[in-house]
Amino acid sequence: MGSMLILNGSPRAPRSNSKQYAALFAGAWPGEVQSHSITRDNHLDLCARVGRCDHLLLVSPLYVDSLPVTLLHFLKTLEEHLPQHKPTVSVLINCGFLEPAQNDVAVKMVQCFCQNCGFPFGSSLKIGGGEAILTTPFRGLAHRKINRLAAAIAAGRHRQLQVTMPLPKFLFLRASAAYWTAYGARRGITREQMATMQIEDA
Repeated sequence: MGSMLILNGSPRAPRSNSKQYAALFAGAWPGEVQSHSITRDNHLDLCARVGRCDHLLLVSPLYVDSLPVTLLHFLKTLEEHLPQHKPTVSVLINCGFLEPAQNDVAVKMVQCFCQNCGFPFGSSLKIGGGEAILTTPFRGLAHRKINRLAAAIAAGRHRQLQVTMPLPKFLFLRASAAYWTAYGARRGITREQMATMQIEDA
């Protein structure tokens, strides 16, 4: 089993869905666990912590079909400051798309990092609809898969897992559009404005 270090690679770490997923995993881990958010200023401290743990779990959202720059910058620093002891690296990644397979490229990026830097790669959990699933009646599906992820890592029997909401795509898209339209309206932004490239200036 051994000790677990959870690193939250979300750019919105203090108020992110990744923070909730990390907390759920920490609750399911049967041994010693530490959890930290990656910031611009703590890379070297986290690199040292990586060298003192048995298992490393990277928790992250999907950004533009990739890992977010927060996590990428940390992995670059870790590559430049490789610890003598290399823990097994696993990954829990969530995306706003319904299909968990949208996370495939990001998981492969972590696998490539592990291969290049000599870290053993362990398990993965890809969550589809990750921005919404914890607030729906389907949250139990995510909880169970997180429990299975923790059990697989602890037992050393690594698995590649995935979960999403069992909804038809048209219904998921309709619900997503309604949510974001209402979200924009609360901030004085119309649906038409949200469909333009100038939305970042609002």
